Amino acid sequence: MSAPARPAPPRGAPPALAGRRRELELPGGGRVSWYEDGPAASAAAPLVLIHSINAVGSAYEVKPLFDHYRGHRPVYAPDLPGFGLSARAARRYTPRLMTDAVHAVVAEARRAHGGVPVDALALSLAAEFLARAATEDPAGYRSLALVSPTGFNRAALRLGPPGSTLGRAGVYRVLTARWLGRRLFGLLTRRPVIRYFLRRTWGSADIDQGLLDYDVELARQDGAEHAPLSFLSGYLFSGDSGTLYRGLARPVWVAHGVRGDFVDYRGLGQLAAQPGWKVEVMQTGALPHFERPAEFVARYDAWLAALPPVAPG
Repeated sequence: MSAPARPAPPRGAPPALAGRRRELELPGGGRVSWYEDGPAASAAAPLVLIHSINAVGSAYEVKPLFDHYRGHRPVYAPDLPGFGLSARAARRYTPRLMTDAVHAVVAEARRAHGGVPVDALALSLAAEFLARAATEDPAGYRSLALVSPTGFNRAALRLGPPGSTLGRAGVYRVLTARWLGRRLFGLLTRRPVIRYFLRRTWGSADIDQGLLDYDVELARQDGAEHAPLSFLSGYLFSGDSGTLYRGLARPVWVAHGVRGDFVDYRGLGQLAAQPGWKVEVMQTGALPHFERPAEFVARYDAWLAALPPVAPG
């Protein structure tokens, strides 16, 4: 069980999002921070928005959606362990830790809204964590949205042993060596390098400057390198993601773009025809909610509107 949630004091970098920031202690995982906002009384299910994993991931990556939905429904956006304003301890970061953080924030959202199941949306690699969380707690979710999800870039889905990762111990030892880790992270998070990777994510030079600025700020925070080094070592990729995706019992909405580095979805065809799955392709890069927010929200809302009304879990 997580320690009770509490208001969050100011820490390090400025907040990524408007609204209230709260945090709790995750057993074995340290401090988890999240943002929440929305109407005090709402018949809509809480919406949980989960950022991607990269060198400088944070809740800022869901900012267009948080800013839109906070005027319409309860909305929650965590900083996953090791990222944003959550704890950045020197440790190995795994899908288990990230999934436990998702469980904790979803539990807080449900507790605050009468126990109803949530709608949850995750970006990129976080789609694997959300799939695991929904597999372990299917009653907690009304629907799942996966935006540019990982695990589909080969014809064969990942069907490894339960709980396995793609981590490589030798690579992790080298990357986390005192003489290398922080220096390598510093090189990867210089402003021109972050801009370069954002351009590859967008598939164009027309990136979001606010996201760039916030990423640069986060890279300067103490301990910011620890979770990204686990990511680079493969430990945050689930070896059983294909099994998780196949086992999802909730309605699933998938959205992805056609530009940039994240356009290979050969494996998605195995699941796209399953009952309850809907795939939307947008003429964008990997963050369509930044490039075409109105279109993204309209498509997502139309899909949500066709689902059964929320009911207590």
